[in-house]
Amino acid sequence: MVFSSITFLFYFLPVFLLIYYLVPAKWQNPILLAGSLIFYAYGAPRFLAIFIVMMFFNWLLTKQMYNSPTLKRKKWLLAASITLNLLVLGYFKYMNFFVDNLNAILQLTNHNIITFNKIALPIGISFFTFQSITYTVDVFRDEAAPLKRCSDYMLYISMFPQLIAGPIVRFNTIAAQIGERHITMEARVNGCCRFMIGLGKKVLIANQVALIADPIFAMPYQEMATSTAWIGILAYTFQIYFDFSGYSDMAIGLGKMLGFRFPENFNAPYTSLSISEFWRRWHITLGAFMKSYLYIPLGGNRKGTLRTYLNLVTVFLLSGLWHGASWNFVLWGAFHGFFLILDRIFMLKWLEKMGRLPAMILTFFVATSGWVLFRTETLSGALHFYQAMFSFRGGIPVQGEPQIFFLILAALISFAPATAIGQKMMDNLFSDHYSTKTLTLVVVLILLVILPLSIGSLASNNFNPFIYFRF
Repeated sequence: MVFSSITFLFYFLPVFLLIYYLVPAKWQNPILLAGSLIFYAYGAPRFLAIFIVMMFFNWLLTKQMYNSPTLKRKKWLLAASITLNLLVLGYFKYMNFFVDNLNAILQLTNHNIITFNKIALPIGISFFTFQSITYTVDVFRDEAAPLKRCSDYMLYISMFPQLIAGPIVRFNTIAAQIGERHITMEARVNGCCRFMIGLGKKVLIANQVALIADPIFAMPYQEMATSTAWIGILAYTFQIYFDFSGYSDMAIGLGKMLGFRFPENFNAPYTSLSISEFWRRWHITLGAFMKSYLYIPLGGNRKGTLRTYLNLVTVFLLSGLWHGASWNFVLWGAFHGFFLILDRIFMLKWLEKMGRLPAMILTFFVATSGWVLFRTETLSGALHFYQAMFSFRGGIPVQGEPQIFFLILAALISFAPATAIGQKMMDNLFSDHYSTKTLTLVVVLILLVILPLSIGSLASNNFNPFIYFRF
């Protein structure tokens, strides 16, 4: 089920919220768990049983780990839980990739290839796996006590607002809220506004610039004009930002409406002055996860310069692979890891001397260039697209009239926080506590612009999946 769909907006969500708000507080967790399982089953019914069994075993292993009398036994059970989660993730997400690459090697060596039925990817499995790991590791580190009831653990893992595409919610940040929370009217209004802003970002911007990007990336890259390639990658650059940040806004808004505080996931990333800053602003919860559960355990920056660089590259290679089972994603991770190392060697000082505007333009250029690897499906496709971008050639033009207005609008909104007035507007829009004046403006904006236009767009095209659903 997609947040930006008629089914969710006019059937599932109103019915669920009505029941959730009417029942006593002690019944809200069971209602939320039931609603979350229904939400997941609607989109992936064949995987629901696996999903539930995995949650039960992970809860049981973590409970046994917490009650173990020796540190050695705790470590063994920690390793067992993490291994179980990674094996399931590896089977569903990477087995096809592994077999395809093995068959390519077998063909080169004149051996018979392996006949293999493709494995379907359960939606949200990457986010499900990461949250399972945070639970076990946070309990092992004594950063939070384990949940006594399996149903509460299942609620933490399967909570529908952030189940499919995050934000990645670390257990120690939300454990207390699972046990007890108070839903104020201010939180409900604030959450509803945040949800509607995210809906507008997805439906009115991301979906519209996708109408520019998708036809361009469907063209033969070898014949593509340089201008067309740049329009295509710029459209995708804004599409993925408004698509994913729109989902995160909707998830955070839903969380507030239910009494939860989910972490922010984006902070105007295209205004960054370096790639290092970009990764402090883009997919913030993934960066925090990688830092706490991978980079620091590997040694972080505590074991010398070369080890620091190796740790950075390792983290970003795995980050790229986490996004998808493809060499393009691995190279995308290596691409960003390379620029993070350059930042540490000399580039941060160089960018600082350049000034804010040139540094922002250069950083945006690097991030945009990296999205080619993310969007194209093969290495040869990425190479041909880069050739189209940088060969300054004519070729197949953009067919029809692209919706340039939405591309310009996306750019203006993306870069507005680089100005003082733009930053102030963003702070007011995403504040936890609206002033009366700000609330009035936000509600008027939603009721007069975002909501009717979004509903109109959805009524004409109800199928608009989020990009990160496939990860």
